[in-house]
Amino acid sequence: MSMGPATDDPSALPKHHRATHSEKLIITASSLGTVFEWYDFYLYGLLTAIIAAKFLTGLNPTTSFIMALLVFAAGFIVRPFGALVFGRIGDMVGRRYTFIVTLLVMGLSTFLVGCLPTYETVGVAAPIMLVVLRMFQGLALGGEYGGAATYVAEHAPEGKRGLYTSWIQITATAGLAMALLIVILVRSPVTGVGEEAFKDWGWRVPYLLSGLFLGIGLWLRLKLHESPVFQKMKDEGTSSKRPLGEAFGEWKNLKIVLIAFFGAIAGQAVVWYTGQLYAMYFLEKMLKVDGLTANTLIIIALACATPFFLFFGWLSDKIGRKKIILSGCALAALTIFPAFHALTGAANPDLAHAQANAPVKVMADPAECSSQFDPVGANKFDATSCDIVKNALAKAAVNYENLAAPAGTIAAIQIGGTTIVAPDPAKVSGEEKKAAIAAFARQVTSDLETVGYPAKAEPDEINKQLVVAILFYLVLLVTMVYGPIAAMLVELFPSRIRYTSMSLPYHIGNGWLGGLLPAIGFAMVAANGDIYHGFWYPVIVAAATCVIGLVFLPETYKRSIDE
Repeated sequence: MSMGPATDDPSALPKHHRATHSEKLIITASSLGTVFEWYDFYLYGLLTAIIAAKFLTGLNPTTSFIMALLVFAAGFIVRPFGALVFGRIGDMVGRRYTFIVTLLVMGLSTFLVGCLPTYETVGVAAPIMLVVLRMFQGLALGGEYGGAATYVAEHAPEGKRGLYTSWIQITATAGLAMALLIVILVRSPVTGVGEEAFKDWGWRVPYLLSGLFLGIGLWLRLKLHESPVFQKMKDEGTSSKRPLGEAFGEWKNLKIVLIAFFGAIAGQAVVWYTGQLYAMYFLEKMLKVDGLTANTLIIIALACATPFFLFFGWLSDKIGRKKIILSGCALAALTIFPAFHALTGAANPDLAHAQANAPVKVMADPAECSSQFDPVGANKFDATSCDIVKNALAKAAVNYENLAAPAGTIAAIQIGGTTIVAPDPAKVSGEEKKAAIAAFARQVTSDLETVGYPAKAEPDEINKQLVVAILFYLVLLVTMVYGPIAAMLVELFPSRIRYTSMSLPYHIGNGWLGGLLPAIGFAMVAANGDIYHGFWYPVIVAAATCVIGLVFLPETYKRSIDE
């Protein structure tokens, strides 16, 4: 394993290397293909609310949204398995061949999502087919990233790997931005579709466009040749015959896998998904900003921050990868809570004012309160007074504080100076119970409006410049942790098992810790009532990564990757 530096003298590294035509083609083909794959993958995330309505009908709104996020997460869950399958192929057969196959699988799966019948047409078969296609997308993406990053890094000159691979790092955000832009254009009245038609059938258009992107991506990648590092190993007969066994069955390699995961990838993953996807969901679901406005503000922030992937990749070639990645994790752990509190005030000032001046409190027997999450849709949340109260507030997406009441107490909501007692399910039943719950919900809605809780964020009152600035800061943190990490992962592992070794920990971190973050975060909010409660997850993980990385993670930017 290559653990030592190629040189201890940074001045020995080339300073004025200009990218050749071949290197530009490699970066372009690898990056564009990966952009298209990320576009395919994150398109679902942008359309979660519509997907829930089309494929997950019959569930209560809170559960439906969380289940839609879990379907989204299904693609993330299988990513490590894709990393194992395609990583092994990449280390045994070749980098180029593998990421052509992954692009083909991803493109076809996404195109077919646009052709799926909805729940209304075929019933439960619709979400099943959706989950299957999401899993194929996840498997493909599990093999894509490691191949693209390895391929570019193995073509990069010494002293330029951070900069060259940062083009691959841009692709995740660029794919998200591309998906956002196309969704905005399609749902805009300017295109003749508009919001209502978009929710009805227009949501299929961005999926069907993936067929075009698949053709472009395949055309570009078929022009590429095999990586020189892999080709040399193949010619010399030194490529690994059992990359999985070498990577994870030998302690000297497994130790580096574990250090990479806990000391860098875990924090990078939660910072990435908090700063981009969770921020988008938070704007729409919690702050009640309409989808088109939220998407537009995010794409502006992404456009402004994206060049910093290249900047931090370049900077990591000068000062090292480790200090930049861990600094981003530390800043995230310290500032996520204040950043999202500030985002509330900027995006929905009426909501922030109401939360400060008329806080909502739930007074109930804790033993009667459920998590407000029901994946099978059987719970109507009307068996206890606490569930009736929390269900009403969950539907309104209102922040509240829990106060424990003595056993047997009928749950009540305190809104500012007003207290509303819930119906007692033990004293009413059937239609009377249904009517009592409906009347209670109307009373809660009316009282919330009276004290200033808005039904939606008023577009004219959104401080758009401040919202973009906060989102820009969150994405800037993403560029710090994500820009240099591909180069670091490539440099950590020997070339004979590099594809496999870097792919699995990366996709466990980004697929499980990161990909599940929106679903876990909103489930935490549903259970607790505090709209900021879900941020404890990324804060704790990012902080733990800082500590572990400082102690165990080596610096890699001077290492040779040819061994």
